[in-house]
Amino acid sequence: MKSKDRAIDPKMLELLVCPVTKGRLAYDAERQELVSEKARLAYPIRDGVPIMLSSEARPIEP
Repeated sequence: MKSKDRAIDPKMLELLVCPVTKGRLAYDAERQELVSEKARLAYPIRDGVPIMLSSEARPIEP
């Protein structure tokens, strides 16, 4: 199974929060990222594992 074909477990998504804002995250399946609109950051998902480090997050343009 390719990493692009993986879906994140909905229960895990409910438990995860942005480490910066402690707010909710949205799952972007196409980019394999968890997105914090409030912090304007996208956290990568690598091999099915969310990398919840702000230093690894991609800034989102407004």
